[in-house]
Amino acid sequence: QVQLVESGGGLVQTGGSLRLSCAASGRTFSIAAMGWFRQAPGKEREFVAGVNWSSGSTRYADSVKGRFTISRDNPKNTVYLQMNSLKPEDTAVYYCAGDRNPFGVRTWSLNYDYWGQGTQVTVSS
Repeated sequence: QVQLVESGGGLVQTGGSLRLSCAASGRTFSIAAMGWFRQAPGKEREFVAGVNWSSGSTRYADSVKGRFTISRDNPKNTVYLQMNSLKPEDTAVYYCAGDRNPFGVRTWSLNYDYWGQGTQVTVSS
């Protein structure tokens, strides 16, 4: 099995920055890609960003392009999400997820096999 643990959420003002971390443990060799998703109250879970573990290729939602950056530290089995220029509409619970599929980065949450418990990000106006 794989365990994913997120950290780094919190309260920040509009225009501020946060960095989320997601540490993977267990059968991490089964993970081919990692993604960040978010879910705001009353809304569906949506893809934010993802990275292919071996190639390093990345993919972003249009709403965060130019503001968020996903990166990985392979030896530490950790993925990061640097969030800059935060907006109130970025407020949500952020989840990291692991995908066993080795081809690129997928954006549909049902494609992902492993999930963290989530971390709250709140951006005040």
